[in-house]
Amino acid sequence: MEYAALLMFVISASITPGPNNLMLMASGLNHGVKRSIRHLLGVDIGFTLMVVAVGLGMAGVFTAFPQLHDVLKVVGTLYLLWLAWQIGSAPVDGIKLKDRKPFSFMQAALFQWVNPKAWIMIVGAVATYTEAGSNYTWQVLQIALFFFVFGTPCTIVWLLFGTSLKRFINTPGNLRLFNISMALLLVASLLPGLLDLVMQR
Repeated sequence: MEYAALLMFVISASITPGPNNLMLMASGLNHGVKRSIRHLLGVDIGFTLMVVAVGLGMAGVFTAFPQLHDVLKVVGTLYLLWLAWQIGSAPVDGIKLKDRKPFSFMQAALFQWVNPKAWIMIVGAVATYTEAGSNYTWQVLQIALFFFVFGTPCTIVWLLFGTSLKRFINTPGNLRLFNISMALLLVASLLPGLLDLVMQR
């Protein structure tokens, strides 16, 4: 396995904007680091387990039933649009904001299965950095470990970045503008997947 190439792939894929990172940044700003820890762990652990599941069998299911993958894309897109609406319309009043709960560990972990970027990252990594053979399972486990060890710091950066913005976004109007911007960026991150789905038709 080309470890250096895999490392560069993992870091570049994990640090770039996507649904997970944008939502963690928004959570960091709106809820702080402590209340967002379960969201962060759900992303990093859930994604790692998804790498193992997809690499060891789920990819075969989608090869046998390609329409299932299309269904998942549509469901994932609709869910992300709903999340974008939730972020954009999030309360900016301090009292109401405390009542609004951040993502739980399970919500963040399950979200990986409808996250288009997660599928692209995993399928790309498994297809590129594994070779058929007796050690295939070990190769998939190594890819999962790379994502957990080197991808986790990338998600932490986005969470801390969101938290650090509090000193600049300290009025309800600025917070509303930030949340709407994050919602629009989340919608924009869906466009490549939507175009791919349309082109397939």
